[in-house]
Amino acid sequence: MSKSSVRAPAEWEPHARCLMSWPCQKHDLWEGERFKPAQEEYAAVARAIAQFELVLMVADPGSGEDAKRQCGDSVEVVEFPIDDSWMRDNGPIFVLEDGKKVVGRNFRFNAWGEKFYSWDKDDALPPILCDYLKVECRPVDMILEGGSILTDGQDTLITTRQCLLHPSRNPDMSQSEIEAKLKESLGVRKIIWLPWGLDWGTDGHVDCVVSYLAPGKVLAQTAPPGTQEDKWLKKNLAVLESATDAEGRKLQVLKTPPIMPEIPRPAQDGDDELVAFPYANLYHANGGAVVPLAGVPESDEQVMASVRKIITDRKVVGVPIPTVHWGGGGIHCITQQMPAAPS
Repeated sequence: MSKSSVRAPAEWEPHARCLMSWPCQKHDLWEGERFKPAQEEYAAVARAIAQFELVLMVADPGSGEDAKRQCGDSVEVVEFPIDDSWMRDNGPIFVLEDGKKVVGRNFRFNAWGEKFYSWDKDDALPPILCDYLKVECRPVDMILEGGSILTDGQDTLITTRQCLLHPSRNPDMSQSEIEAKLKESLGVRKIIWLPWGLDWGTDGHVDCVVSYLAPGKVLAQTAPPGTQEDKWLKKNLAVLESATDAEGRKLQVLKTPPIMPEIPRPAQDGDDELVAFPYANLYHANGGAVVPLAGVPESDEQVMASVRKIITDRKVVGVPIPTVHWGGGGIHCITQQMPAAPS
């Protein structure tokens, strides 16, 4: 198959900026005592990334001054209507056309299968944001969250069957039709399908179980032996370790330590449950890697030591995000990179 004129850049390629959304209280995710810690963690992530590249924080109208106060002068804040604060999932997904032109892809967004709240403002955000950023925005007639896919910059995409084939997303599309749409809109040639993500809220996003580190090289989440998460993640590992990418390379699979810090997450029946903390859910910045931490020193120190041995070409920093984890994600989930246009 010939290569497309469209390419989804790898996350470690140069960025123009990082995009985020400021937490707001339009539904009950951050209700009560969790709202202030959520804001503090988002601000801490924004400041950490701002050490390496520009950060643009989108705040709901009326909350911009609060975002500026908490994020500081290193973060740009702009007010646009939003419903929630998971920029990875409802923000534009950027590609390069003809090797040089940055273009936003506007996939449809339905709040993770119409699970949680009204989502019309989040669904409408990509063209508004692209207009502000002065890049074209082109619609894609398919429901897709950015956290459900990972690309390597060389035409390979990794996703999960649990999410992309879930009936709440695109029930009228077959797997082959979904593959065709991804190849057309993102320029990929090879799609690797993992069976599982980790959480019910997103129906198993891939970015909570894997991170691309380089072409042909991935970091895979693991969990303590004997847990349900361990059973799921071992099935993912089996697929990754037998897979080849678009260039025919066998993947090199590195692993997080098998740790499950004692941090609860909401279960589908409404009770809190313990799930593996998504240490693989990191953000690649210009010259840096920002790693989510559980706020549990023993676990965090072990993971940071491991990641620093794996990522040696950039500065690795960690940010504790136990509240973001409670809400269903990690640092990758609340960020979206905008690639720099090649000179």
